[in-house]
Amino acid sequence: MKQYRYYDLVMALFVTVLLLSNLLSSAKIIDLGASLGPLALIFDAGTLVFPISYIFGDILTEVYGYRRSRRVIWVGFLATVIMGFFVWLTGQLPAEAFWQQSVGQNAYNAVLGGISGLIVASLAAYFVGEFSNSFVLAKMKVAMQGRWLWARTITSTLIGQGVDTVVFILIAVVLGVFPAEIALSLIVTNYIFKVGIEVLFTPITLPIITWLKRAENEDYYDRDTDFNPFKLDLTPSN
Repeated sequence: MKQYRYYDLVMALFVTVLLLSNLLSSAKIIDLGASLGPLALIFDAGTLVFPISYIFGDILTEVYGYRRSRRVIWVGFLATVIMGFFVWLTGQLPAEAFWQQSVGQNAYNAVLGGISGLIVASLAAYFVGEFSNSFVLAKMKVAMQGRWLWARTITSTLIGQGVDTVVFILIAVVLGVFPAEIALSLIVTNYIFKVGIEVLFTPITLPIITWLKRAENEDYYDRDTDFNPFKLDLTPSN
């Protein structure tokens, strides 16, 4: 089995960003006072950090391949489920008197009470979005013989973030997390912001990928990979 120096670090950063984005999405909707025609450019606070998870996803797939990226995606999925369960459980347990008086259950519910529905929406969107991103990037790498990395990362993000954003907002609206009247504004703003972050970070992402390929002595091509997203390799090896 091939050992990597930085694989676990990238996985830990990926999961950290994912969990943080879910907490921030539940905490606040941001309105910068700008608009695109009749649409107000508003977005959930998780959008501030969630695009970074796609950058890590690009790094994982480009360097280590789809199979190892799939493993990290499932780790993130499980971590999100665990976080959602304990946030929900905490809300169900009786509160201490001083905390109830100074903070209150209503405040907890207002900020984190909708996180269960948010987690459902997030997991569904995350699942289809991340796997779409990794699949497109891996296929394009083989087709382009490893050239034009910038085009591959941006194209995979356009597809993955598009699927992710639409699925996330629509499910969140159906579950009552976000009001229906702002759904279109959220979809448009989130998509523009997420893709914009990927493009802006491209000059940083590409050198990191190049350095990591040298450091790990790995540049994986998914020529014979089974792209079934449900096939989880607990100890992937060459």
